[in-house]
Amino acid sequence: MREITITIDKEEVYEEVAQTTSYTGAKMENDEKAYDRIFTTEGDRSQLERFWNESCVAVCEALKEFVQEEQSERDGFTLSLALSSSFDPALEPAMRKELFSFFVMNIAAKWYVFTNKREAGDFAAAAATMLDGVKRKAYHRRKPTRPRSLRS
Repeated sequence: MREITITIDKEEVYEEVAQTTSYTGAKMENDEKAYDRIFTTEGDRSQLERFWNESCVAVCEALKEFVQEEQSERDGFTLSLALSSSFDPALEPAMRKELFSFFVMNIAAKWYVFTNKREAGDFAAAAATMLDGVKRKAYHRRKPTRPRSLRS
């Protein structure tokens, strides 16, 4: 069994959500109020917090057979996973990045349900794909290698 721990920093996620929503609002044509409506601000934090918590629950549900421990703290989310001993450790950084992206896309999708319905579905689908990718990596097994004999 191989254990890995992944921590997602909440502030980094919120910063990326703000960047994403800012960009989306700025690129909307024919809608002068789009930026103010779509861009997330400090005042939106209580709503974003709910979306953060829902994202934590979704991750635990998707990876429940691997979850050893889950900690939701003020500054982030830490997930300890027990994976197969054949798990390829080279996939861990990609899992971490994909899980971070899941949080950003999932929170943005939930936000867009209120502010940008046209793109909410695309963001939700992208988030689901990312979470599925994390799960696929957790299931992936490294091909066994044959021990090499040392010849003199």
